[in-house]
Amino acid sequence: MAHEEDHGKSLAEIEARAWELTEKIQFALFTTWTGEKLEQWPLTAHVDKEARAFYFLVDKGAARYNHIETYPDVMLGFSDSPGGKYVVINGKAELSNDRAKIKELWSPFAKAWWDSADDPAIRLLTVTPYRGEVWDSPNKLVSAAIMLTAAVTGAKPAVGEHGAVRM
Repeated sequence: MAHEEDHGKSLAEIEARAWELTEKIQFALFTTWTGEKLEQWPLTAHVDKEARAFYFLVDKGAARYNHIETYPDVMLGFSDSPGGKYVVINGKAELSNDRAKIKELWSPFAKAWWDSADDPAIRLLTVTPYRGEVWDSPNKLVSAAIMLTAAVTGAKPAVGEHGAVRM
C-alpha cells in the first residue's frame, strides 16, 4: 500500500473505512470506458475484503460488458447520501464463468434476473481495486450548517474527512 493522501488518517484507517462503507452501502454505480464513451449503471456489489475484490453477477448477453477485456479499468461509486458518506474505488474488471463463485454469491435477490445459479447466462464480474477514496462527512444537519457558514463568511467549508489510498 503506497501513500497518496491521508488528511489526518493513517492509510490503513482509510482503507479499512473504504471496505467498511462499501460493504454497508452495497450498491455501486459502475463506470466503464467503452472505447468511445463513459457509461455508468447501478450494480449490487458483493464485497470481499479478505479476497480484496468486489464481485457482481451480470448477464453474459449484456453488450455493456463486451469491452471489459479491452478496457478493464473501471470505477465504482458508493453513496450513503443521508449519512454523508461516499466511496470511490478504481480497479481492474474481469469477466469469468466461475460457476462455483456464482453459486456462492447466489441470493434470492438474483432471482429477479435469473431462475437459478445454474443459469448459463450468468457471469461473474470481478473488480480488483487499486485505489480508493473516502469522504466521511458529519451528519446532514451539521453539514448544512457548515456549508451555510462558509457561504456567508466566504471561508472554505470543512465538511468532514477525506482520504485516498492505493489498495
